This record gives sequence, structure tokens and C-alpha cells, in this order.
Amino acid sequence: MGEMKKINAFILFSNVEQTNQTVEELKQSGLVHKIFLLTDKNSDKTISGCEKLCIDALQSTKTMKEIARNSTADYTLIYLKPTLLRLGYFGLERMLRIAEDSRAGMVYADHYRVIDGMKKPHPVIDYQEGSLRDDFDFGSLMVFNAIAWKKAVENRENESYRFAGLYDLRLKVSQKYPIVHINEYLYTEIEQDTRKSGEKLFDYVDPKNRALQIEMEQACTQHLKEVGAFLEPRFEKIMFDKDHFEYEASVIIPVRNRIRTIRDAIRSVLMQKADFKFNLIVVDNHSTDGTTEAIDEWKDDKRLIHLIPDRDDLSIGGCWNLAVHHEQCGKFAVQLDSDDVYSGEDTLRKIVDAFYEQNCAMVVGTYMITDFNMQMIPPGIIDHREWTPENGRNNALRINGLGAPRAFYTPLLRKIKLPNTGYGEDYAVGLNISRRYQIGRIYEVLYYCRRWEGNSDASLDIENMNANNLYKDRIRTWELQARKQLNAGRAFV
Repeated sequence: MGEMKKINAFILFSNVEQTNQTVEELKQSGLVHKIFLLTDKNSDKTISGCEKLCIDALQSTKTMKEIARNSTADYTLIYLKPTLLRLGYFGLERMLRIAEDSRAGMVYADHYRVIDGMKKPHPVIDYQEGSLRDDFDFGSLMVFNAIAWKKAVENRENESYRFAGLYDLRLKVSQKYPIVHINEYLYTEIEQDTRKSGEKLFDYVDPKNRALQIEMEQACTQHLKEVGAFLEPRFEKIMFDKDHFEYEASVIIPVRNRIRTIRDAIRSVLMQKADFKFNLIVVDNHSTDGTTEAIDEWKDDKRLIHLIPDRDDLSIGGCWNLAVHHEQCGKFAVQLDSDDVYSGEDTLRKIVDAFYEQNCAMVVGTYMITDFNMQMIPPGIIDHREWTPENGRNNALRINGLGAPRAFYTPLLRKIKLPNTGYGEDYAVGLNISRRYQIGRIYEVLYYCRRWEGNSDASLDIENMNANNLYKDRIRTWELQARKQLNAGRAFV
């Protein structure tokens, strides 16, 4: 066996005591050639045996180029947290061994996190072609092949990101090299963001993050162009008078065991005022808590169709397919979750109008996050203004959702069908539709989305979060591949 190759390490310099401990951890491996302390120009602190590297922002393009210029070893290590890093026993050696064996452009690993003084395992997920989220969880320790890093920042004179430099770099690396997940616990980090999963869902639509999101979109769009998956803003037209429907619109509510909320949801539909014929299809997926009996309180209202599936293997997507293929489903199928409500009596009319005005195959509205009592809570109104007619369907591959409420042109939805899953089913079909058709937007609140302990994503453990993210990355991978085929003129009809 040959001699293990060397590393230049770049670590965030903040607290002298913690940074010094991290430095000692790195030195003990014997693989680290140089250690650079990433700091701002006003800092006069230093640590013996380290070199200071003044940067403008941790994840800027300028910083990525500065690191490239100083990456004189075979590998480049970057640690993104100011807190203490503890390496596992021969953990760094293991990362380099796998990097060598796999010819990876970058490796990252499962690790432990110390949260409120308790050490907990933190597994991460495999990187895929469709892992385009800018918030993909690599952990805070990444090791890059130095040549791959340098190539990624070459000829990038047109990019000067303040926030998206590292994101842009790993996208560029992924175009030429494998990004490899090591499913071994190789280090320990201190976790500072201790919010529940449900509290982190909307970070990317927080107005204070708008400048960051614009940069991320630019970087992702450029990547899609370079890999042949970018779609120009050209859309197929919808002929709405092609098929006959008795009902103009159907609201669809899949439900299982939502006795606390189902009545509110039903009332918000039946109070709708419109100059067209509509109905409500409730797919009651074998509830056992009184939900079935609550729905039956409206058995005399001919507008409500109460379906109980014959099958016992349906998830949310399967329930949607059952409703959409019902003979009384309307021309437009409109979403309402069983624990949410429409914001007013004109929601349905506004959605149907949008289909005709924007000639789109899908409409996405705006919603407001509320507590159980429908009082607004942070982050408040979610309007997904990152969606633009010109680039929305490309940016949709970067973000983790499309918004709500969602509505679909029924003939197309019957053709595509939703995957029979309880998570990501709406995102999958939305990406598919956006491949060829325009998605319309309504930028006023149509929907109150209640956050409460009964939400499926209120407080997920790491295993469930990983399963959800892995699946959505898989959806993005399939969609990316389909768009490449479409651009190459090889798409299946």
C-alpha cells in the first residue's frame, strides 16, 4: 500500500478555545499538511501552526477561489461549523481511503451530533443526480479532491455569489466526479439548530432569505443548462372544451382519523360560492376514530361524495387516484387536506378562473400558516414568489415543494396518476406536469394551513426525515433524466 495522500484543512475560526481543540484533532491524524483559519479581516486572533485566510463570506464564490489557490495538497477539507469537531478513530484516514478507492470528487459521512449535551447518531443520505436541494444535508465536514475543487472554480468569471458559492461548486463537482456518502460514523459535531423538523420546512420561503434564494436559483439554473436538463419557457396549450364534465370542479379530501378537523374542512368547501357546478369527494381511508360518522352528517347533501376504498393499500396518492377516476369527478380536481380550510367563500372560483386565464394544467395558490385555532403563526404567508413563468419549472427541481392549495386539470391527472405514497406525491405529479405545461399561480391567500401536533411532518425523527428526502431526491432524479431525454428528442410519447 502506498503512502496516504495529504490534506489541507479549512476551518471556520470563531471561538479560540473550540477552534484550537479542532486544530489539535486535525493534527493528530498525521494526514493534515496545512490548516487554514477562515476569518474576517478584522480578526487579529490566531492559533500556532495555522495560517489565516481572510474571507468575505463563508460560502461565497470568492472564498471558494481563495481556498482553491491555497489547496496545495491532494485533498481539501472544509469544516463549516464554528463549534468543536471531534474525529472518530482513524475517521479522516477512512474518508481519504474511500475517496481514493472511489475516485470521488467529494466524500461526506454519517456522524454524531451533540444536542443539548446528548450525543445522538445522525445518518445522512446518498447523493443522487437529482440531489439539487441547496439545503442537502452533508453534515459540516466535507473532503474534496483538490483537483476537482480547482476545476470547479475555473472559468467561473461570470459567477460572483455571496451565498451560493459552495452550492455552485458542489454542483460543478458532481458533473465530473462521484459525490460519495460514507455510511459510517466518522466524526462528532455540535448541533446549534435544535428546531423541530416542522419548524424548518419553510426556511427557503422566509423573506429574509430572499437574496440567498435568488443566488441559489441562478446556480441551479446554470447547472441544469450545463447537464442538458434546462427547459425553455415554451408550453403546450390546454383545450379545456375537449372533454365533457357534469361538474366544473371537484374538491378532493383524502382523510384517515381526523375527527378533530374534518368537519371544518368539509364546511369550508360546502360554503363556497360559484357560478358553476361543483362537488366534494371525500376519500375516507378506513378511519377508526369517528371520522366516518362525522362525514356521514352530510349524507343528505348531494354535493358530497363519500368514498371508502375497497382496497386497504392506499396512501394519499392512491386516494387521490380513486377520487380523480370517479365518474362524478369534475373538470378540475382541487386539493384540500383534511386538517386545513379554505380562507374564504370565493377560493374555488378563483382557482377555476386561473385555469382559463393562464391556460395552465395546474394551479398553485398561496397559504397562511396558522395554529389549530386558525390564528397566524410564523412564518405567516407562504406565496412561493420564487416561482416565475420563465423559470419556475426549472427552479422547482431545487426546492422541496410547490405550494398550496394545488389544483389539476382532471384529464391530464387521470393520464399521469399520482404515485401511491403519503409524502411527495403532489410534488412528483407537479414536476411531471411542469415538464410540458404551464403551472398557474395565485398570489393571494386561499388556504389556511394549520400546524399542530397531528401534522405528519410536525416533528420527524432523523430516519423519517431521511426517508422523505431520499424519496424526493429520487423524484428529482427521475424528472431530471426525463427532461434530458426530452431535450435530446428521445422522450417516450
